Amino acid sequence: MDLRFARLFTKKLIAQLKSDPIPDLAATLAFYFILSIFPLMIFVLAGVSFFEINNDEVQNLINAYFPGEIGDTFSRIVLNTIGEPQAGLLSIGILGTLWSASNGINAFIRSVNRAYNIEETRHFLKLRSIAIGLTVGMVLLIIITLALPVFGNQILNLLEAFLLLPTEVVAMLDNFRWIAAFAIMIVALMALYWIAPNAKQRFRDGLIGAIFATIGWQLISFFFSLYVSNYANYESTYGPLAGVIILMFWFFLTGIILIVGAEINATLHHLRKKSA
Repeated sequence: MDLRFARLFTKKLIAQLKSDPIPDLAATLAFYFILSIFPLMIFVLAGVSFFEINNDEVQNLINAYFPGEIGDTFSRIVLNTIGEPQAGLLSIGILGTLWSASNGINAFIRSVNRAYNIEETRHFLKLRSIAIGLTVGMVLLIIITLALPVFGNQILNLLEAFLLLPTEVVAMLDNFRWIAAFAIMIVALMALYWIAPNAKQRFRDGLIGAIFATIGWQLISFFFSLYVSNYANYESTYGPLAGVIILMFWFFLTGIILIVGAEINATLHHLRKKSA
Protein backbone atom coordinates (compact mmCIF):
# COMPACT_ATOMS: atom_id res chain seq x y z
CA MET A 1 0.00 0.00 0.00
CA ASP A 2 1.76 3.20 -1.19
CA LEU A 3 1.45 6.64 0.42
CA ARG A 4 -0.96 7.96 -2.21
CA PHE A 5 -3.31 5.01 -1.75
CA ALA A 6 -3.11 5.40 2.05
CA ARG A 7 -4.09 9.08 1.82
CA LEU A 8 -6.95 8.31 -0.57
CA PHE A 9 -8.13 5.48 1.68
CA THR A 10 -8.05 7.67 4.79
CA LYS A 11 -9.92 10.50 3.06
CA LYS A 12 -12.63 8.19 1.70
CA LEU A 13 -12.98 6.30 4.98
CA ILE A 14 -13.49 9.53 6.95
CA ALA A 15 -16.13 10.63 4.42
CA GLN A 16 -17.87 7.25 4.77
CA LEU A 17 -17.82 7.42 8.57
CA LYS A 18 -19.33 10.90 8.48
CA SER A 19 -22.06 10.06 5.96
CA ASP A 20 -23.35 6.81 7.53
CA PRO A 21 -25.41 6.94 10.77
CA ILE A 22 -23.07 4.61 12.65
CA PRO A 23 -24.47 5.27 16.17
CA ASP A 24 -28.01 4.53 14.92
CA LEU A 25 -26.89 1.32 13.22
CA ALA A 26 -24.93 0.29 16.33
CA ALA A 27 -27.99 0.93 18.53
CA THR A 28 -30.05 -1.34 16.25
CA LEU A 29 -27.42 -4.07 16.52
CA ALA A 30 -27.31 -3.67 20.32
CA PHE A 31 -31.09 -4.16 20.51
CA TYR A 32 -30.99 -7.39 18.51
CA PHE A 33 -27.87 -8.62 20.31
CA ILE A 34 -29.49 -8.15 23.72
CA LEU A 35 -32.50 -10.19 22.58
CA SER A 36 -30.35 -13.05 21.32
CA ILE A 37 -27.38 -13.24 23.67
CA PHE A 38 -28.94 -15.13 26.59
CA PRO A 39 -30.49 -18.00 24.59
CA LEU A 40 -27.27 -18.03 22.55
CA MET A 41 -25.06 -18.38 25.63
CA ILE A 42 -27.37 -21.03 27.13
CA PHE A 43 -27.18 -22.97 23.85
CA VAL A 44 -23.39 -22.61 23.72
CA LEU A 45 -22.87 -23.68 27.30
CA ALA A 46 -25.30 -26.57 26.89
CA GLY A 47 -23.03 -27.80 24.12
CA VAL A 48 -19.91 -27.15 26.19
CA SER A 49 -21.44 -29.07 29.11
CA PHE A 50 -21.13 -32.28 27.07
CA PHE A 51 -17.38 -31.94 27.64
CA GLU A 52 -17.87 -32.06 31.43
CA ILE A 53 -16.64 -28.56 32.18
CA ASN A 54 -17.65 -27.70 35.75
CA ASN A 55 -19.32 -24.49 36.94
CA ASP A 56 -16.06 -22.90 38.14
CA GLU A 57 -14.48 -23.42 34.72
CA VAL A 58 -17.58 -21.99 33.01
CA GLN A 59 -17.44 -18.90 35.21
CA ASN A 60 -13.71 -18.48 34.57
CA LEU A 61 -14.30 -18.77 30.82
CA ILE A 62 -17.07 -16.15 30.90
CA ASN A 63 -14.93 -13.78 32.98
CA ALA A 64 -12.01 -14.28 30.60
CA TYR A 65 -13.99 -13.16 27.53
CA PHE A 66 -16.36 -10.51 28.93
CA PRO A 67 -15.83 -7.35 31.03
CA GLY A 68 -16.24 -7.72 34.80
CA GLU A 69 -19.81 -6.51 35.34
CA ILE A 70 -20.98 -8.09 32.08
CA GLY A 71 -19.29 -11.37 33.00
CA ASP A 72 -21.09 -11.31 36.35
CA THR A 73 -24.44 -10.80 34.60
CA PHE A 74 -23.76 -13.73 32.25
CA SER A 75 -22.58 -15.92 35.11
CA ARG A 76 -25.69 -15.41 37.23
CA ILE A 77 -28.06 -16.30 34.40
CA VAL A 78 -26.04 -19.12 32.84
CA LEU A 79 -25.08 -20.89 36.07
CA ASN A 80 -28.73 -20.92 37.15
CA THR A 81 -29.64 -22.63 33.89
CA ILE A 82 -26.73 -24.90 33.05
CA GLY A 83 -27.72 -27.44 35.70
CA GLU A 84 -30.87 -28.30 33.73
CA PRO A 85 -30.97 -31.45 31.51
CA GLN A 86 -28.94 -30.88 28.37
CA ALA A 87 -31.64 -31.94 25.93
CA GLY A 88 -34.01 -29.33 27.35
CA LEU A 89 -31.37 -26.66 27.10
CA LEU A 90 -30.63 -27.51 23.51
CA SER A 91 -34.34 -27.46 22.64
CA ILE A 92 -34.69 -23.99 24.13
CA GLY A 93 -31.49 -22.94 22.41
CA ILE A 94 -32.55 -24.17 18.97
CA LEU A 95 -35.99 -22.57 19.17
CA GLY A 96 -34.86 -19.30 20.69
CA THR A 97 -31.35 -18.83 19.40
CA LEU A 98 -31.61 -19.64 15.71
CA TRP A 99 -34.47 -17.21 15.16
CA SER A 100 -33.57 -14.33 17.47
CA ALA A 101 -29.82 -14.50 16.84
CA SER A 102 -30.41 -14.70 13.08
CA ASN A 103 -32.37 -11.46 13.43
CA GLY A 104 -29.23 -9.97 14.93
CA ILE A 105 -27.20 -11.23 11.98
CA ASN A 106 -29.82 -9.79 9.61
CA ALA A 107 -29.40 -6.40 11.27
CA PHE A 108 -25.64 -6.74 10.81
CA ILE A 109 -26.12 -7.62 7.12
CA ARG A 110 -28.21 -4.47 6.62
CA SER A 111 -25.54 -2.39 8.33
CA VAL A 112 -22.78 -3.87 6.16
CA ASN A 113 -24.80 -3.26 2.98
CA ARG A 114 -25.20 0.35 4.12
CA ALA A 115 -21.42 0.59 4.49
CA TYR A 116 -20.97 -0.78 0.96
CA ASN A 117 -23.73 1.52 -0.38
CA ILE A 118 -25.49 -1.40 -2.06
CA GLU A 119 -29.09 -2.61 -2.10
CA GLU A 120 -30.07 -6.05 -0.81
CA THR A 121 -31.27 -8.12 -3.78
CA ARG A 122 -30.98 -11.63 -2.34
CA HIS A 123 -34.22 -13.56 -1.82
CA PHE A 124 -35.70 -13.51 1.70
CA LEU A 125 -35.26 -17.27 2.15
CA LYS A 126 -31.65 -17.12 0.97
CA LEU A 127 -30.96 -14.20 3.29
CA ARG A 128 -32.55 -15.98 6.24
CA SER A 129 -30.59 -19.15 5.42
CA ILE A 130 -27.37 -17.13 5.37
CA ALA A 131 -28.25 -15.55 8.72
CA ILE A 132 -29.09 -18.90 10.33
CA GLY A 133 -25.97 -20.51 8.84
CA LEU A 134 -23.79 -17.70 10.22
CA THR A 135 -25.49 -18.08 13.59
CA VAL A 136 -24.79 -21.82 13.71
CA GLY A 137 -21.20 -21.21 12.62
CA MET A 138 -20.84 -18.56 15.31
CA VAL A 139 -22.13 -20.95 17.97
CA LEU A 140 -19.64 -23.64 16.92
CA LEU A 141 -16.76 -21.16 16.93
CA ILE A 142 -17.74 -19.87 20.37
CA ILE A 143 -17.84 -23.44 21.70
CA ILE A 144 -14.38 -24.14 20.23
CA THR A 145 -12.98 -20.86 21.57
CA LEU A 146 -14.45 -21.42 25.04
CA ALA A 147 -13.37 -25.05 25.22
CA LEU A 148 -9.85 -24.44 23.88
CA PRO A 149 -8.33 -23.17 27.16
CA VAL A 150 -9.82 -26.07 29.16
CA PHE A 151 -8.77 -28.82 26.76
CA GLY A 152 -5.49 -27.00 26.23
CA ASN A 153 -4.68 -27.51 29.92
CA GLN A 154 -5.50 -31.21 29.71
CA ILE A 155 -3.41 -31.67 26.55
CA LEU A 156 -0.49 -29.73 28.02
CA ASN A 157 -0.56 -31.85 31.19
CA LEU A 158 -0.47 -35.05 29.11
CA LEU A 159 2.40 -33.77 26.94
CA GLU A 160 4.34 -32.64 29.99
CA ALA A 161 3.87 -36.01 31.71
CA PHE A 162 4.64 -38.32 28.77
CA LEU A 163 7.17 -36.28 26.77
CA LEU A 164 8.88 -34.66 29.77
CA LEU A 165 8.70 -31.26 28.12
CA PRO A 166 10.75 -28.44 29.67
CA THR A 167 8.84 -25.76 31.59
CA GLU A 168 9.75 -23.14 28.97
CA VAL A 169 8.16 -25.20 26.18
CA VAL A 170 4.99 -25.78 28.21
CA ALA A 171 4.73 -22.04 28.91
CA MET A 172 5.17 -21.28 25.19
CA LEU A 173 2.45 -23.77 24.23
CA ASP A 174 0.20 -22.33 26.94
CA ASN A 175 0.54 -18.87 25.40
CA PHE A 176 -0.19 -20.32 21.96
CA ARG A 177 -3.69 -21.33 23.11
CA TRP A 178 -4.64 -17.69 23.53
CA ILE A 179 -3.03 -16.76 20.22
CA ALA A 180 -5.12 -19.49 18.60
CA ALA A 181 -8.29 -18.08 20.20
CA PHE A 182 -7.37 -14.61 18.88
CA ALA A 183 -6.77 -16.04 15.39
CA ILE A 184 -10.12 -17.88 15.47
CA MET A 185 -11.88 -14.59 16.17
CA ILE A 186 -10.15 -12.90 13.22
CA VAL A 187 -11.08 -15.75 10.85
CA ALA A 188 -14.69 -15.72 12.12
CA LEU A 189 -14.99 -11.98 11.47
CA MET A 190 -13.39 -12.39 8.04
CA ALA A 191 -16.11 -14.94 7.20
CA LEU A 192 -18.78 -12.57 8.51
CA TYR A 193 -17.46 -9.63 6.47
CA TRP A 194 -17.11 -11.87 3.40
CA ILE A 195 -20.61 -13.37 3.44
CA ALA A 196 -22.70 -10.50 4.85
CA PRO A 197 -22.49 -7.86 2.07
CA ASN A 198 -24.40 -8.29 -1.17
CA ALA A 199 -21.17 -7.89 -3.12
CA LYS A 200 -18.68 -10.17 -4.85
CA GLN A 201 -15.36 -10.23 -3.05
CA ARG A 202 -12.63 -12.60 -1.92
CA PHE A 203 -12.44 -14.09 1.56
CA ARG A 204 -9.14 -12.34 2.25
CA ASP A 205 -10.65 -8.94 1.44
CA GLY A 206 -12.16 -8.86 4.92
CA LEU A 207 -8.82 -9.26 6.70
CA ILE A 208 -8.07 -5.60 7.53
CA GLY A 209 -11.54 -4.92 8.91
CA ALA A 210 -11.46 -8.19 10.87
CA ILE A 211 -8.11 -7.34 12.46
CA PHE A 212 -9.37 -3.86 13.36
CA ALA A 213 -12.60 -5.26 14.83
CA THR A 214 -10.80 -7.95 16.84
CA ILE A 215 -8.25 -5.57 18.36
CA GLY A 216 -10.83 -2.79 18.77
CA TRP A 217 -13.27 -5.11 20.52
CA GLN A 218 -10.60 -6.30 22.94
CA LEU A 219 -9.58 -2.71 23.77
CA ILE A 220 -13.16 -1.46 24.09
CA SER A 221 -14.03 -4.37 26.39
CA PHE A 222 -10.95 -3.82 28.55
CA PHE A 223 -11.38 -0.06 29.02
CA PHE A 224 -15.15 -0.29 29.43
CA SER A 225 -14.64 -2.91 32.13
CA LEU A 226 -12.19 -0.59 33.91
CA TYR A 227 -14.65 2.29 33.67
CA VAL A 228 -17.58 0.27 35.00
CA SER A 229 -15.53 -1.25 37.82
CA ASN A 230 -13.83 1.95 39.01
CA TYR A 231 -15.84 5.01 37.98
CA ALA A 232 -19.42 4.27 36.94
CA ASN A 233 -22.17 3.55 39.45
CA TYR A 234 -24.97 2.12 37.35
CA GLU A 235 -26.65 0.38 40.28
CA SER A 236 -27.53 3.65 42.03
CA THR A 237 -29.18 4.92 38.82
CA TYR A 238 -30.75 1.81 37.31
CA GLY A 239 -31.09 -0.47 40.34
CA PRO A 240 -31.73 -4.13 39.40
CA LEU A 241 -31.57 -3.22 35.69
CA ALA A 242 -27.92 -2.15 35.99
CA GLY A 243 -26.56 -5.41 34.54
CA VAL A 244 -28.83 -5.21 31.49
CA ILE A 245 -27.97 -1.52 30.91
CA ILE A 246 -24.25 -2.26 31.13
CA LEU A 247 -24.68 -5.14 28.71
CA MET A 248 -26.71 -3.00 26.31
CA PHE A 249 -24.09 -0.22 26.29
CA TRP A 250 -21.29 -2.74 25.76
CA PHE A 251 -23.20 -4.20 22.80
CA PHE A 252 -23.60 -0.66 21.46
CA LEU A 253 -19.82 -0.16 21.58
CA THR A 254 -19.33 -3.61 20.02
CA GLY A 255 -21.74 -2.63 17.22
CA ILE A 256 -19.73 0.52 16.51
CA ILE A 257 -16.52 -1.50 16.25
CA LEU A 258 -18.12 -4.08 13.92
CA ILE A 259 -19.60 -1.39 11.66
CA VAL A 260 -16.35 0.57 11.46
CA GLY A 261 -14.62 -2.68 10.49
CA ALA A 262 -17.20 -3.08 7.71
CA GLU A 263 -16.62 0.55 6.64
CA ILE A 264 -12.88 -0.15 6.37
CA ASN A 265 -13.49 -3.21 4.18
CA ALA A 266 -16.07 -1.34 2.09
CA THR A 267 -13.67 1.55 1.47
CA LEU A 268 -10.93 -0.85 0.38
CA HIS A 269 -13.46 -2.69 -1.82
CA HIS A 270 -14.48 0.50 -3.65
CA LEU A 271 -10.88 1.63 -4.12
CA ARG A 272 -9.89 -1.77 -5.53
CA LYS A 273 -12.80 -1.64 -8.00
CA LYS A 274 -11.75 1.81 -9.18
CA SER A 275 -8.12 0.79 -9.65
CA ALA A 276 -9.02 -2.47 -11.45
